[in-house]
Amino acid sequence: MKGTRVTTTKPEGHTSRVVIRFAGDSGDGMQLVGDRFSAQSAAFGNDLATLPNFPAEIRAPQGTVPGVSSFQIHFADYDILTPGDRPDVLVAMNPAALMANLGDVEKGSTIVANSDEFTTRNLAKVGYDDNPLTDGSLESYVVHSVAMTTITRAALADTGLSKKDADRCRNLFALGLLSWMYSRPIESTEKFLRSKFASKPDIADANVLALHTGWNYGETTESIAAELAVGPATLPTGQYRQVNGNAALAYGLATAGYLSQRSVVLGAYPITPASDILHNLSLLKDLGVVTLQVEDEIAGVCTALGASYGGALGVTATSGPGMALKAEAIGLGVMTELPLVVVDVQRGGPSTGLPTKTEQADLLMAIHGRNGESPVPVLAPSSPADCFDIAIEAATIALRYRTPVIILSDGAVANGSEPWRVPSVADLPSIEVNLAAAPNALDGSGKHWPYVRDPETLARDWAIPGTAGLEHRIGGLEKSADTGEISYDPTNHDTMVRLRQAKVDGVLVPDLEVDDPSGQAEILILGWGSTFGPIGAGVRRARTQGVQVARAHLRHLNPLPRNLDAIVGAYSHVVVAEMNLGQLAKILRARTLSSIETLSKVTGQPFLAEEIEKYIIEFSASQEQA
Repeated sequence: MKGTRVTTTKPEGHTSRVVIRFAGDSGDGMQLVGDRFSAQSAAFGNDLATLPNFPAEIRAPQGTVPGVSSFQIHFADYDILTPGDRPDVLVAMNPAALMANLGDVEKGSTIVANSDEFTTRNLAKVGYDDNPLTDGSLESYVVHSVAMTTITRAALADTGLSKKDADRCRNLFALGLLSWMYSRPIESTEKFLRSKFASKPDIADANVLALHTGWNYGETTESIAAELAVGPATLPTGQYRQVNGNAALAYGLATAGYLSQRSVVLGAYPITPASDILHNLSLLKDLGVVTLQVEDEIAGVCTALGASYGGALGVTATSGPGMALKAEAIGLGVMTELPLVVVDVQRGGPSTGLPTKTEQADLLMAIHGRNGESPVPVLAPSSPADCFDIAIEAATIALRYRTPVIILSDGAVANGSEPWRVPSVADLPSIEVNLAAAPNALDGSGKHWPYVRDPETLARDWAIPGTAGLEHRIGGLEKSADTGEISYDPTNHDTMVRLRQAKVDGVLVPDLEVDDPSGQAEILILGWGSTFGPIGAGVRRARTQGVQVARAHLRHLNPLPRNLDAIVGAYSHVVVAEMNLGQLAKILRARTLSSIETLSKVTGQPFLAEEIEKYIIEFSASQEQA
């Protein structure tokens, strides 16, 4: 859905891209203003990518570094791949926000600080001996100290709001100021606020007033100059909307239900960062989606599996801890050979780990984390918009091959957002679901044998309970490959195990495509999931320095593309960049018997493009010295 960059001469006063990070206390509304700035930029026509970052606690200690919440947005007039490595502008609502984020801000960048919050008490709380806004320690930056709290209170003095309620509006002041600095239209935010607070018009008026006050402050003050403008991006013609990964997954699942003419039934238990899939699907009841918020993770997957038994497209969504609890029921789905979509939005672990941070450490669990030989297809979206397509593909595989399918999303994809070109439903292929219509017993008995298979896909007949003449038995005990009756025969078990594996191995997966413009690269960077953007951006940067480097991205993790062995064998140096300690690299080493290297990151934060670039440049230098 991305456009192609158009190289032009920038008009005076314009730039191609900007990265802004809003940061403050977890109660300062940074996620709201970040989301609204993103929406304004999307409406303006920019390409964009975002990275929300917030504490796991509902209300972390106020004014402390662990309680800082931030939202980063990268917007540009060309196709971009990441939310940016480092902010060009840091909006710091308090000393904790400055301390937590200053290390990411390069010298010469802009800092906009709410000077009212830099009190002696707040400074001491995070370990500042002196006020960094006045002690000269920030002289390498362009610093704008703005009394946001005082100005907002004064602007709202006649609204009747308490001081506490007025202070809640200072985030809108900051949004208005930054919107003026970068010429962002604020009409959509005003409309959003009046809709959000429709039942509380006084609160809506106050927030809108604070927004305009920030804009007017920028327009009238002489201490802040308007920044370089970022024009619209050149993208393919179409209808676009800003979407995050969880919302795109929900829309994709609902669309899959429409394309297959199956009801979508989600059984889920709320868990960060997957809960928004439940929230978004619950709003789509008019599309035939049924959502059940159940009592625990096990009930969630069992509800979905029961729905699949009844003829629906069963779906469950969770994160790593929930996947551990769902393992037995996913194995039941493998044994009963029912269509089931399991979404795992990965987060930092183990155990409760880092609930609001990102990681890719569930890959081995997704592929191997069940008792017995329990194969399932595994797919991973590469971006928020790609979640829509991956949801439809996972549902297609589940329905076509009668198997559970795992989608490995992660926190960066789920919470990040980008423009999504909304497809026409008429352009999407239908999903054929061939239900059993008549008894199929091969002995002429007129009975129905549930494990009679399609010779092409090896999928068993899917008979909907209650269909006359199709009475049958399925369950967790091994079944006869012929009649479907319970069987403890050793040879039969061997047959069934191999059939289930062959069915998954036979899932049609597109060949892996390699981006190697010159065909002369010696190093191949492989990635999966949300590493797509950082790898792509890092490779771009390395190529501008004359380095020959290839890249490829895996969306299908089980089964793997059939041409993977040949691709890996074509490069002398293959590196897998992943947010774990080398799980995909282990799998690829075992499959290809190649000496594949690992570039790991497990900080709870996505890769930066500069980290990929640095690795490539250092490799290139080492090759030249060898």
